[in-house]
Amino acid sequence: MDFGSLLDIDKYMLLSMNGSNSLYWDGCMSLYTTTIIWMPLLFILIYVLIKNNNIKDFFFLLVMLVLVFLTTNFISSGICKPLFARLRPTYDPELMYIVDVVNNIRSHDYSFTSSHAANSFGIATFVMLLIKNRALTFSLILWAAMNAFTRIYLGVHYPADIIAGTLIGVTTGIVMYRLYMFIKKRQQRSKHRDWISSHYTKSGYQVSDVYLLLTTMYATFALIPVISFMIFEY
Repeated sequence: MDFGSLLDIDKYMLLSMNGSNSLYWDGCMSLYTTTIIWMPLLFILIYVLIKNNNIKDFFFLLVMLVLVFLTTNFISSGICKPLFARLRPTYDPELMYIVDVVNNIRSHDYSFTSSHAANSFGIATFVMLLIKNRALTFSLILWAAMNAFTRIYLGVHYPADIIAGTLIGVTTGIVMYRLYMFIKKRQQRSKHRDWISSHYTKSGYQVSDVYLLLTTMYATFALIPVISFMIFEY
């Protein structure tokens, strides 16, 4: 199979998953991909990190999370997009008149790779490795995958953009987590914590705080359809 055939498959998959005839679902996907809707989850994550770490470790973690975001964003937007210069579906002469544009969301930079996918999976990977809880791991993967899928639904990314962005995010999250653990061990700021109590995760985070994160995440999942129903006319 040649490169042209792979591009054709990519475009076919995009058109198969892009948009719908429902203003309701268009609204849901548009809301899901916005930053502001997830601010409560971010604040709860910060609260959990503060509660389960001393102040020095918290600021160290905050720096690492910012580095994860900056690194994934730089690789995706600073290197890959200008290097490959792939037009977004909404500007591709072959697709721009047939792709379903939702709420006039087109984006103006290049398509490959998806910064949304890279950023989401980078943060999700780092946090799941940090806290080590199965329910949270599953939920973070679901959150990141949905965030990535909305970009296809909205017609601003091809599936290949999402896959590449996901690989960048996961790789960056793993590398940054290992760097975080390496630095902590070198500075001897933390001892190995092997918690036996069911009230703590393997890395020493309170399970009740994990539940707080999960509750906030799934409450936001549930709130998005409600908001979409309230603000869009049918």
